[in-house]
Order: sequence, then C-alpha cells, then structure tokens
Amino acid sequence: MFEAVDTLVAEHAELEVRMSDPAVHSDQGLAKKLGQRYAELTAIVKTYRDYQQVTDDLEAARELAAEDDSFAAEIETLEPRLHELSERLQRLLVPRDPADSKDVIMEIKGGEGGEESALFAGDLLRMYTRYAEHRGWKTEILDATESALGGYKSVTMAVKAKGTPEPGEAPHALLKFEGGVHRVQRVPVTESQGRIHTSAAGVLVLAEAEDIDIEIHDSDLRIDVYRSSGPGGQSVNTTDSAVRITHLPTGIVASCQNEKSQLQNKEQAMRILRARLLEAAQATADEEASQARKSQIRTVDRSERVRTYNFPENRISDHRTGYKAYNLDQVMDGALEDVIKSLVDAELADRLAAVESGE
Repeated sequence: MFEAVDTLVAEHAELEVRMSDPAVHSDQGLAKKLGQRYAELTAIVKTYRDYQQVTDDLEAARELAAEDDSFAAEIETLEPRLHELSERLQRLLVPRDPADSKDVIMEIKGGEGGEESALFAGDLLRMYTRYAEHRGWKTEILDATESALGGYKSVTMAVKAKGTPEPGEAPHALLKFEGGVHRVQRVPVTESQGRIHTSAAGVLVLAEAEDIDIEIHDSDLRIDVYRSSGPGGQSVNTTDSAVRITHLPTGIVASCQNEKSQLQNKEQAMRILRARLLEAAQATADEEASQARKSQIRTVDRSERVRTYNFPENRISDHRTGYKAYNLDQVMDGALEDVIKSLVDAELADRLAAVESGE
C-alpha cells in the first residue's frame, strides 16, 4: 500500500535542495511554482511518516499485548489513528485539479428578478467575503456596477490566500464549486404584499492566472477607454478612466471602471482578462479530456442551478450533493464550511472511483 510515496519522498528531498539555492528565488515565478509543489509534498511526506510510525507502534503493541494485557488500551487508541492517517494519505495521493493551488477571481451577476436579484448578488458577495475572512484570505473588489437599491448588477472580486496553502486549502480548491446559478426564495424589500418571490444570481469562479500561465502579446489587444458610469467620485464620472480590453484572437473582453486612474483600471482589467483566457484554455482541455475530468463537469457545471437559499425556512440546499441544512442565517454570514465540504467529499469520491477503475 502507498508504494508510490517513496518516489514522492525523494522528490521532496530534491526540492528542499533546490529551494535552498538563492538563484531559484531570483525567479519569482519558478520560486512560487516550486514552493507550491513543496507544500503539497510536505503534507504527503509528513502524513506518510506519521502513518509509518503509528504502524510500527501498533505492531509493537500487538506483540506486547500477548504478554501484558495493559497494551490492549494502546491498541484501541492506535487503530483508529492509523485508519485516520490512512484515509488522509489516500486523499492526498489522489490526482488533483491542476488549478486547485491557485487564487480565484469571482464574478457575481444579478439574474432573473430585477432589483431583487441585484440585492441577492450583494448578499452573495458579503457571504463570500465573510467566508474568506474566516479562512484568513484577502479579498479585493476589481470591478462593480451597483444597482439603484444598493445591490450589484455585476461585481468582480479577487480572493487571495496568504502564503502557500496546504493541498486542498487554496481558494480555487474550495470556491470552484460555487460556480453556477444560485436561486433565492424570500420576500423582496420591493414587495408590498409580503409574497415570496424566486430570483437568481449567477456566480463564475476563475482561477487567477499568472504571467507564467498565459502569454499575452500587446499586438493581440485592443484597448478602449470611456467615461465611467454609475455612482462614484467626481474624477470617476467625468474623465475617460474606464478601460475595456478585447483579446482579438479569442474575442474575450474584460473591463474595469472602479478606479480613478486609467492605469489602475487597465491593470485590473488585465487581471480579469488573464483569468478568463486561462479559463477558456482549461475549458478546451476539458473538452478534449472530458472522460478524465467527468467529476469536475458533474460538480462544477455552471449552466445548472446549483443551490437554493430559502429564507422563510432558513434552509440552504445544494442540488449537486443533496446537502440540506437549516442554518441559512449562519451561511449568509460566511459559515460555508459544511456545504463546501459536501462538495469536496463528492469530488474526492469520484476521483477515488476513477483511480480504482483505472480511468
């Protein structure tokens, strides 16, 4: 069991040597890539060593228990610990989505329901912001178009982890499941008769691309500037500071108007464009290898309704895993851990099944 770990232990040792070389850290892209791989392998190596130690301790306790009954209690403690380590190691060894170590850019858009859907988009933004705070992540609004009542017709937010997260703990590994149509059932503030309405907002989750991920040539870009619209300070609405960038080969467009400076808006729009181009490249790869990634398609299909938020019943339901709980008030305050865990567990089960079947 776990025969492949020895190879990973050797790779971990080699990475330790490479990362001690100052020349590696002169290349930030390479240093970050090696750091992410090192963190991934460190979790595996540590768990494997703990597994070996507990295995040895359990074997010794069983031998001694034949002569001394007092070791029976130690066996009862070590057996569940060994099972726990075995399961953790198995999870760590399952092939992961290559993008799982990345930060994300989230786009939230009001959908059906007019002003109420825009208000719900704002509620989702707050929910994800609070969840990020719980995990110690940094959030940054890149672009936003507010609605008349204070919601959002559209808002784009970057979510970034601090340092190098352990495998499965980075923003993309957890937030990728949020992509899709989110439905809300409640009495809107615009409803005078107290009737429950259903509306929806759409969420798109993009792995944030780095310069080393996507190569963009200046000649492939068309950059347009225009006057910002909507709420804002004097300079926001009276100068041509808004920027729209079109990637000519693909037709993919990104825009930003939040900042006062045209240069700042261009930088933010480029971040969004890189993430969208990376997403498009990954979608093409997914199409070419759909069978190999069928678990992702099942759980992260953005075209389907993924979740319902029923306020009168204080109920949240995820339609992909069947998860249901009656703590919607807490979830809207950022307590997303349990619902996301249900999705992580479902993905893991699918990946384990694929490994066992040899797909």
